[in-house]
Amino acid sequence: MVQRPRQASGHEERRDGPVRTCVGCRRRAVAGELLRVVAVNGHLVVDVRRRLPGRGAWLHPVPECLVKAERRRAFPRALRVPGVLGVDALGEVRQYLEHHLERLTEHSQDAGAARIQSESRKQVDPS
Repeated sequence: MVQRPRQASGHEERRDGPVRTCVGCRRRAVAGELLRVVAVNGHLVVDVRRRLPGRGAWLHPVPECLVKAERRRAFPRALRVPGVLGVDALGEVRQYLEHHLERLTEHSQDAGAARIQSESRKQVDPS
């Protein structure tokens, strides 16, 4: 069998892993960049290890995408849950995102402080 060379298409293939669509902004991204959320007993649960059974909805780990998904009522549709999820169904997801943003902010502040400290320790030529 003769293999033909692939023709260049309009989009680039990414081999970084499976690609999923964010239910908030509807942009496609590698699954490693997104947060998986599943429905357990009518509540949304963050699936950090990506191992919980059932359908998963994928979301960028930023509050803007959560707000868009909530406004569009995307979670029941993506998870194929009959009816509407409970009023407090997004509570765990919201808490996880807040904690995630705090860790990112602390990490960036620590990195900035370390950079400033290393710059202040540079040796000066005495001549």
